[in-house]
Amino acid sequence: MIADLSIYIIIGTLIIAFLSSAIRIMREYERATIFTLGRFSGIKGPGFFILIPLIQQMVRVDLRTVVEDVPSQDVISRDNVSVKVNAVLYYRVIDAEKAVIEVEKYQIATSQLAQTTLRSVLGKHDLDEMLAERDKLNNDIQAILDEQTDAWGIKVSNVEIKHVDIDESMRRAIARQAEAERNRRARVINAEGEEQAAEKLVMAAEKLSAQPESMQLRYLSTIFDASSNPGSTIVFPLPLDLLSPKMFKKPASDKTENQ
Repeated sequence: MIADLSIYIIIGTLIIAFLSSAIRIMREYERATIFTLGRFSGIKGPGFFILIPLIQQMVRVDLRTVVEDVPSQDVISRDNVSVKVNAVLYYRVIDAEKAVIEVEKYQIATSQLAQTTLRSVLGKHDLDEMLAERDKLNNDIQAILDEQTDAWGIKVSNVEIKHVDIDESMRRAIARQAEAERNRRARVINAEGEEQAAEKLVMAAEKLSAQPESMQLRYLSTIFDASSNPGSTIVFPLPLDLLSPKMFKKPASDKTENQ
């Protein structure tokens, strides 16, 4: 009886061990790459499936988007400025078979490729382009990485440059350059304003000269504006053309006496 019970216990333990090693459950975002006697035999998941112990092995692959921080890289720009640039990389596995078979440790391989591509692409551009055209540089890096990792079953969805660090002396030089540019723009805007004002004055003078009556109206309007302050005393000449010509005509008696 005791021997039979021991046999049943051993058999039960073996069955439980077999089932625990054979039954596999993959989550919705996971896939199992199955190898039968060392040969690729298919992709399983998500959900429940049976794995034959000792005959089949599996490699679990996560299909979720991976956020990879690209370490700071020393980059020499095309105009010979040394900067430190870091970025963030977004990618995911779209083909579990290629990600397991075509490359060893696809996460490390993708990270190393992102670092070398970052240095290569940014080294072809000037510092001003790195600072002002980040969107274009992000797209260029993303396109290169996506093309090269396609053979690994990986899709690079986005690359974002986070920081472009430059030394203090270069920062001061950039600040001086920016200040000079602002001064130049201010002078150009001031000159354009003077030019437009001069054009308007010329146009106004032409209109006033075409109609003499408008000059008198303008004169009276100026007097009215100047006299709006009651605490001020204004002395202005009276235009002779506003006076009647009779005021300047000599009397007849004076003319007779002179004769």
